[in-house]
Amino acid sequence: MSLNDLTIAAARDNLRKGEVTSAQITDACLTQIEGAGALNAFVHHTADQAREMAAAADQRLKAGDAPALCGIPLGIKDLFCVQGVPTQAASRILEGFRPEYESTVTRNLWDVGAVMLGKLNMDEFAMGSSNESSVYGPAVNPWRRKGSDAALTAGGSSGGSAAAVAAGLCLGATGTDTGGSIRQPAAFTGTVGLKPTYGRVSRWGVVAFASSLDQAGPMTRTVRDAAIMLGAMASVDPKDSTSADYPVPDYEAALSGDIRGKRIGIPREYRMDGMPAEIDALWQKGAEMLRDAGAEIVDISLPHTKYALPAYYVIAPAEASSNLARYDGVRYGRRAKLSAGDGITEMYEKTRAEGFGAEVQRRVMIGTYVLSAGFYDAYYNRARRVRALIKGDFDQAFAQGVDAILTPATPSAAFGLGEMQDADPVQMYLNDVFTVTVNLAGLPGISVPVGLDAQGLPLGLQLIGRPWDEAGLLNHAEVLERAAGFVARPDRWW
Repeated sequence: MSLNDLTIAAARDNLRKGEVTSAQITDACLTQIEGAGALNAFVHHTADQAREMAAAADQRLKAGDAPALCGIPLGIKDLFCVQGVPTQAASRILEGFRPEYESTVTRNLWDVGAVMLGKLNMDEFAMGSSNESSVYGPAVNPWRRKGSDAALTAGGSSGGSAAAVAAGLCLGATGTDTGGSIRQPAAFTGTVGLKPTYGRVSRWGVVAFASSLDQAGPMTRTVRDAAIMLGAMASVDPKDSTSADYPVPDYEAALSGDIRGKRIGIPREYRMDGMPAEIDALWQKGAEMLRDAGAEIVDISLPHTKYALPAYYVIAPAEASSNLARYDGVRYGRRAKLSAGDGITEMYEKTRAEGFGAEVQRRVMIGTYVLSAGFYDAYYNRARRVRALIKGDFDQAFAQGVDAILTPATPSAAFGLGEMQDADPVQMYLNDVFTVTVNLAGLPGISVPVGLDAQGLPLGLQLIGRPWDEAGLLNHAEVLERAAGFVARPDRWW
């Protein structure tokens, strides 16, 4: 096995035994990145910095001071501010922006000795389900349909992170999830994606999309790796007013593999009209796997599920329109060229028209509309009330003794790049149908690869956990992962 194909857990153990150095693993990843331009996963390269960080990690390892991620090479989504490194959120409007500060998540990772390989592709300002709204062009899924060389989406918005992990360009990556942007790309690429409870991981220094929904999390090859990485990313952060003051448990130690007597809920409202038979069969198979491991499978009702997508697509654009108001060509980032006689209004208009792509413009306009005087109550306040009802549905299920909830992660396998471009935007938004409820309710959710469809593409199942119970959620996920035995990797074509 090549060094870049090691799991985080295996690399950590080998590093601690002195069987391999961080410099060697890092070089293996950098070599892979150089040869994977066709995937368009890495968009800002930091090879020199990676080698320096690897050398420093090797010193710590020699000294016996080696936290779990010490020497592990990671990719960082382009939404996380890294001091002195371009951070564009995949948008033209942030061209040339190099932050003078470090996000809390990346600071936590560097403190435990992780190595940064570079910044990863994504949808512009994390708005999208296919990574096609990126100023860098789309990230490409390393998987292909049997007998086809058509390029497929790696999902969005964390498409670059998912593609990089699936192709072995890094051992793990950071992602962010506002409505499914970690879990959907993970399902499309046969990787593991964890969205923690809202408030578990600091949002400070992460470019904001929708502040009440955004949450950062790990994207890895295995559930154990996700547990290790979350332990390093999560912290209580006084710089983030929504950071929860709860101690961070040892997630890896919680992986007992025992779920006997646990109750797994199957929500009847997630059986959507027109759901592909393969997704339905996979869901039933997942439930049987958990039953075979000793869990009790129970039917539950989440009655307000059908209102989740419309509520999400009111609340998220409303918050985005407020958060993106700061990009005006005055303080940082790109400023449009002005004509003689142009004033400040023309500067704002031209800068924002040039700087934002079509999907971001669409969402800013929707958000501004639903927050405007005549429509605030009709749309935004009503969506907030629906959100409270959706959260109440989950609270009731957990109050009735359900330990975790099993659902599909996506309504399909990865689709082709360009296939949805001319469709009604709502068709694209339907990709989030199984994931947005988790963000609206602030719950932890994880996507685990469970099988391949008839065309040889990966399919994932989602587990939803109780608030703050990422440890229990990860344990359920590892049991599912072990039962599914998913070891397929994409054939190398790039």
